[in-house]
Amino acid sequence: MKPKKNSLSDLGGIMYSTNPEFEYEEEVDDTVTSPNNQQDLRVMLDKKNRGGKAVTLITGFRGRTEDLEVLGKMLKTKCGVGGSVKDGEIMIQGDVRDKVIGILQKDGYKVKKAGG
Repeated sequence: MKPKKNSLSDLGGIMYSTNPEFEYEEEVDDTVTSPNNQQDLRVMLDKKNRGGKAVTLITGFRGRTEDLEVLGKMLKTKCGVGGSVKDGEIMIQGDVRDKVIGILQKDGYKVKKAGG
């Protein structure tokens, strides 16, 4: 049994065109990730909308989503905690700001502690 399609975006956006010369153009992600020494990352502690749980939030990454996910996975592994990558931000569970700053500086990133 096929899974049900809920919206046009599930179908790829284009369903049918009456134009015989129409060619569908796929979106290409041409964003280039800046080198580590040109990245200006902010590391902050966030407790909002998380039920009182603290997360270390890393923002300011410029580049491809795949590279951000690789960086997030590396940070989670080295800190020994969980977390996620959403909306261009890396969320690491717990207050591990100092450890994250040390790891990022060793990798050549420009890092600043932000927030309180």
